[in-house]
Amino acid sequence: MKNIIIASTSTLHNEGYLDYLLETLQIHFKDCKTILFIPYARPSGISHEEYTATVALAFAKINIGVKGIHEFENPAEAIQNAEGIFTGGGNTFVLVSQLYKNKIMDVLAETVKKGTPYLGTSAGSNICGMTIQTTNDMPIVYPPSFQALGLIPFNLNAHYLDANLQSKHMGETRETRIKEFHAYNSLPVLGLREGSWLNAKGEKITLEGNLSARLFRQNQLPEELESGSDLSFIK
Repeated sequence: MKNIIIASTSTLHNEGYLDYLLETLQIHFKDCKTILFIPYARPSGISHEEYTATVALAFAKINIGVKGIHEFENPAEAIQNAEGIFTGGGNTFVLVSQLYKNKIMDVLAETVKKGTPYLGTSAGSNICGMTIQTTNDMPIVYPPSFQALGLIPFNLNAHYLDANLQSKHMGETRETRIKEFHAYNSLPVLGLREGSWLNAKGEKITLEGNLSARLFRQNQLPEELESGSDLSFIK
C-alpha cells in the first residue's frame, strides 16, 4: 500500500529545513532507523554531499539517520533495500534527467507503490505526478522523457502562487501557465500552496496543512479544495 507525503516545499519562512513537517515525518517514518535521500535535484547547484548533510541535520531532530543515494555503488539496490525514501527539491529537470541516467525511475516507482514510505518536497513532489510538464523550473538540462513516477493520477504545481492584484508585474501568472498546459493536455493539475502537503495512503489522497489547494481541469473553472479534503476523485 502506498505511503507517501507530497509536500510543496521543504522550508517555510523563518523556519529551519523541514521544521514544519517534522512532527508528521516522525509518524510517517516511524519504522525507519535510516532513510535513503535522493539529492539529484541539487538546488542552486549544491553538491550531493552538501545537500545530504543538510537533510541529515533535520532528520537527526527526530532520531532518523540519512544516507545519500550517491554513496551507493548500485542505486537501484539502494532504493529496493531502503527503509524509507526522501527526494528533495531543486530543479525538476535535473532530477528527472539523473533518475533516467541511473536507470532508477521505474525502480523508484515500483518500490514506493509496494509501500516503502516516501517523502517528496518541491521537485521530489513534482515527480510524483504523471509528468513534470507543470513544474516552475527552467529546463536547464534535457531529460529523455517528461514522464514521472505516476504515483498520483494527476499533475502538481508545487509552490503555487495566487495572482497578486496589486503587483505591477505584467508577466504570466501560475494560473495562466496552467491554462496554457491545458490547451494541449487533459491531465488535471493541482496547485499546491506553500505549507500544504498531500498524504497518500493506498488509493486515498488527503490534502493537509492550513491552506486550500487549487484544482485545474481542462475547459473548466478552477476549484478551491479545503484542507482535509479527500482528493481521490481527481483523475
